[in-house]
Amino acid sequence: MKLVIVESPAKAKTIEKYLGEGFTVRASVGHIRDLPKSNKDAVDVEGGFVPRYLVVKEKQKVIDELHAVAERSDEVILATDPDREGEAIAWHLAETIGLKKPKRIVFNEITEHAVKEALANPRAIDDELVRAQEARRVLDRLFGYDLSGLIWKKVRYGLSAGRVQSPALRILMEKEREIRAFVPEKFWVISADVKTNKGERFTVVCSEEPRDEKEAERIYKAAHSKEWHVVSVDESEAARTPRGPFTTSTLQQVASTRLGFSPSRTMQVAQKLYEAGHITYMRTDSMNLGKDAQSALIAVAREEFGEKYIEPRVYKTKSKNAQEAHEAVRPTNPAKRSLGANEEQKKLYALIRGRALASQMADAKMLRTKILANVKGEHIPDFSANGSRVIFDGWLAADTGARGEDVELPKVRQDNILTLVAAHTEAKETQPPPRYSEAGLVKELEKRGIGRPSTYASILRTLETRGYIEKQGRTLIPTHTGDVVSSFIEQNFAEYISDTFTAEMENELDEIAEGKREYAKTLKSFYDPFKKAVRGKEKIAKITGMGDAPAEFPCPICSGEMEYKLSRTGRFMSCKKFPKCLGARKEDGSEIAPPKELGEPCPQCKDGKLIEREGRFGRFIACSNYPKCKFVKQDPAEAERAKTGVACPTCKKGEMVERRGRFGLFYSCSNYPDCKTAIKAKPTGRICPECNSLMMEGTKTIPERCSNKSCRMHNPHKLEKK
Repeated sequence: MKLVIVESPAKAKTIEKYLGEGFTVRASVGHIRDLPKSNKDAVDVEGGFVPRYLVVKEKQKVIDELHAVAERSDEVILATDPDREGEAIAWHLAETIGLKKPKRIVFNEITEHAVKEALANPRAIDDELVRAQEARRVLDRLFGYDLSGLIWKKVRYGLSAGRVQSPALRILMEKEREIRAFVPEKFWVISADVKTNKGERFTVVCSEEPRDEKEAERIYKAAHSKEWHVVSVDESEAARTPRGPFTTSTLQQVASTRLGFSPSRTMQVAQKLYEAGHITYMRTDSMNLGKDAQSALIAVAREEFGEKYIEPRVYKTKSKNAQEAHEAVRPTNPAKRSLGANEEQKKLYALIRGRALASQMADAKMLRTKILANVKGEHIPDFSANGSRVIFDGWLAADTGARGEDVELPKVRQDNILTLVAAHTEAKETQPPPRYSEAGLVKELEKRGIGRPSTYASILRTLETRGYIEKQGRTLIPTHTGDVVSSFIEQNFAEYISDTFTAEMENELDEIAEGKREYAKTLKSFYDPFKKAVRGKEKIAKITGMGDAPAEFPCPICSGEMEYKLSRTGRFMSCKKFPKCLGARKEDGSEIAPPKELGEPCPQCKDGKLIEREGRFGRFIACSNYPKCKFVKQDPAEAERAKTGVACPTCKKGEMVERRGRFGLFYSCSNYPDCKTAIKAKPTGRICPECNSLMMEGTKTIPERCSNKSCRMHNPHKLEKK
């Protein structure tokens, strides 16, 4: 028997039906090892930046099962994803399970042909690719922990920084500062609705936008003349060339603008399509198409649209360091027009299929038209109308979403008489540059060489989770917290979050994968000066204020001046005499009741005193030594209500109690922070027969489920269907 190990259960299910008897397919369910949370134990810097991996707690049972099946197998084949991350998971599996010379196979699509071809051409684990992924992981950990530690001391507890996340935040803040500095100017837009002698109406707009109201009024009055004529007509045929098949970045951008998907949602939906065998691997920065794939796309396009629509094309990958999969994102069988288990999957599949077909089709031909018109006998700027007409749709027949809105203009000639229908004038103001959308930021990161295809979605997710940005529709807006953090890093560590440094670092990490750079030497050349730079900022003053508050909001206690400060929940106003005066207001100006000392010592740390203060959920009593001491005194009645009567399965001493966090209610051990056991729903008191974790309440259709996400009893309804 041969054992094939993949990453996801869905992928295992698809592959198993291709291989048949003699093969057993199992899933690792993602990563099985990771760096410990404590940075002290995570990396041995002095020993050559050696990472100290720990088995992910929830994966021990998975590892034990894989180890047992591997011992009974004649051969073990590692078939994790075809990128750096997948190569690293394969290596971790070999190391943890104790595999001797396992075979490694990769395939860009989960089809019977691709899987069997990969089985016929196995190789060893690529140590250089593993080393490149390891270098990224170690570098991100060292950068994040060292810089985050300083931010905790100098800005606010609980904030963080990241090697790629911080440059992305800087880009957003640079745009935000442009918007703040923008001074609008007033201007006037003057237009006229005119018609031809055949009664065909169209609109022309003044080619100048006067800043002076008198000049605008002069042009507007002159435009009321009935004597209009065509000054000139410029018609030119133009070709629209199709874009290449999707890479990760372009897929995220187009899915955002056309379907309204966030980058992370796009990747989740694409993952499902890939695991079902409908599309090729979705993490790639290559626009390459295999010869067989190209032939299949051309054949389908010929059958659907005809011979005159066909034009075979080869696309060059823009990135010089394309390190992910070796093909673009495309359908595995383009003849299938609609695939997917739900509406989202069907929409994304149609987008991918349309783009792939269009990439092998002829140019679309457009007739672009510009008409200039004016009033006879008046000295005013020309009015213009621009439009276009599709003569031959070409590749637009496959990728219809790229067509856009074409303004249809009537057929006119120079000196033709036009009749005024109505003239219009509108006062406007110049607008600041627009903020980035998710798609726009992904495009900008790719353009600047910051991050890689597999990281774009996680960068955006991290910025939002940390509270550094907010989304309004598709627009990304930095928060006050994001502003403070980015400003602090820009002022003190500008070199380490610059475009040049970040892009060069990415290239150096890519060169490790190519065997052109040494792992330890590369990390040392970065970390030694970086660590010195962080230590050099240890003595800078802590940021206490964020600028003066409006004078209309005096201190509610002493009537003195106030300033903005940053809390865990955002910006607020504090008296400038703090800590002598404890006056405070919310950002909207409403008063915040000052902290009140109760004269009781903290029962947990003994050094602090209990203080009653206001939080996001109302008044509460806590230790004055927060954040060093996290003791919070509960109301006896509230504490009684929060009890579940279910013993903590980890420490055996505490009890699972109801708590409220930033994402709502959850249940954790009463011995927190000594015991950090937590689950997201109320425990039922039963223990999972599969993994010995707590069972928790489910839904109406699933009354009870395991609290362990990696346990199959977490989704028992899927077992019932199977």
